[in-house]
Amino acid sequence: MPLFIGTSGWQYRDWRGVLYPPEVPVRRWLEEYAAHFATVELNNAFYRLPSRGNFESWRGRVPADFVIAVKASRYLTHGRRLKDPAEPVRRLMTHAAGLGGRLGPVLLQLPPTLRADPALLDACLACFPPGTRVAVEPRHDSWWTRETREVLRSRRAALCWADVQGRPVSPLWPTADWAYVRFHEGRAAPRPRYGRRALETWIDRIATAYPGKADVYTYFNNDPGGAAVRDAVAFGRAAARAGLPVARTPEPSTVG
Repeated sequence: MPLFIGTSGWQYRDWRGVLYPPEVPVRRWLEEYAAHFATVELNNAFYRLPSRGNFESWRGRVPADFVIAVKASRYLTHGRRLKDPAEPVRRLMTHAAGLGGRLGPVLLQLPPTLRADPALLDACLACFPPGTRVAVEPRHDSWWTRETREVLRSRRAALCWADVQGRPVSPLWPTADWAYVRFHEGRAAPRPRYGRRALETWIDRIATAYPGKADVYTYFNNDPGGAAVRDAVAFGRAAARAGLPVARTPEPSTVG
C-alpha cells in the first residue's frame, strides 16, 4: 500500500525558507518540491485549465515516479454543476494526458450548494476514460446516501475523505480499491497546523480501511506559513512508525 503524501500546490511564497532554500528561484520550485515529495495535487487547474503544453512541461520537470493529481476545472463542477459533462471532461482529460505516466487521480470537488443527484454524478463519471481514477468530494450533506455510495462503487470512484479542524466531514466509505484524503485545516498551534493525535488517528483510519496494497493519496491544503509542508513531514514519519509503506517525503532536517 504505497501512501503518497503531498500538498495541494507548490507555489507558495511563504514556503521560501521552509521547503525552498532562499537561493532557489521560483521557476525551479517544482523541481525542488519533486526532490522531496512523490506527489502533488494540481489545484490551480480548478481555476483555469492549463494547456496540454503546460502539462507536458510539468511532466518533463519531475521524476518518473512522481504522481500529479489534477483538480478538475470549476467550469465542470461549479459552472455546469456536472450537467452536460461530456465536452468539459473530454477537454480536461485531453489536456491532462500531457502528463503521460505522471497523471494520478482526478479530483471532482463539488460546490457546497450542489444537492445530491446520484444520477447526475453517475453520468459525469461515465464520461471519464476507462481506468481513470476519479475522487469525488461532495460538500452538501444530502449526498450521504446509499445511492451515492453505490454510484461511486459501481464507477470505482473514491469518495474523498476530507478533514476540517481535525475531523472528517464526510462518511468514511471505502468505495474503491484506492483512497484519496484531503487535509484542509487543523486545530493545533500555530493554526492551521495538525496535531500529533489528529494525524495518528487518520493513519489508523487509513490502515484499518485499506489493510492491503491499496494506493492512498493524501494532500495537505493548509498551506499558510508552510503548515502543509510541516504536517506532511509529520504525517509521513508517523505513518512509517506505524508500519505503512510511505512514498518520498522530506527529511525533517530539510524543512525550516
